[in-house]
Amino acid sequence: MKKMIGLAILLFASLAQADMALDLLKESDKARGNLEGGITWDSEVETHENGNASTREFRIRAKGVNAVVDALAPARNKGEVYVFNDRNMWFFKPSLKKPVAISARQKLSGQAANGDIASTHYSRDYNPTLEKTETLNGEKVHVLMLKAKANNLTYDQIRYWISDKSKKAVKAEFLTLQGEPFKRATLEYDNTVQVNGKPLQFVSKIEITDAKMEQNKSIIRYKKPKLESQPDAIFNINNLRR
Repeated sequence: MKKMIGLAILLFASLAQADMALDLLKESDKARGNLEGGITWDSEVETHENGNASTREFRIRAKGVNAVVDALAPARNKGEVYVFNDRNMWFFKPSLKKPVAISARQKLSGQAANGDIASTHYSRDYNPTLEKTETLNGEKVHVLMLKAKANNLTYDQIRYWISDKSKKAVKAEFLTLQGEPFKRATLEYDNTVQVNGKPLQFVSKIEITDAKMEQNKSIIRYKKPKLESQPDAIFNINNLRR
């Protein structure tokens, strides 16, 4: 009987931790664009790679699990479009007759992958478990291990630090299948959007660094976020055909 009670307590604790991890992930996703009503923002991706520097600019329109990313600069990339349909991704440019399927894992610029540029849906795409709770920069954080539910996601595994106070992700490690970090990221939230009449801190900067060559990094800056209704037609890849 005591053994059964002990097992029941362990099971209850495990389920409680699983619920807590998922709730944290859902809350943190909101500050990275996972908002049902639709949102628009501009992004600047500054890349430093092997001593060279470059900058690209994009406009992102997102709604639920869909997003459209328009390349704005440099001029040679203007007119390129990335479409996220659920977990599938498509690319189009004026020289193509129709969109082509691409991977979210492909390099967008430097350390930034295609999947890094749109809204985040980690609570849908990953199974989270709570590894531990610790202090980071004087702040209590929960460290989650995220494992991909599908093989077409941007990363197979992510170690994710979420603030206990703000419920925002502040740090990430992107891991190989063997559990080794190959990229690291830090996140900041200096933007604000109004959601149901209340201010919500919104991501303003993500710095993604190569785990072995820290001088190689991409800085994604988020500008002018605003809630905005998005028509479903913009996510239909058939509308991109010329």
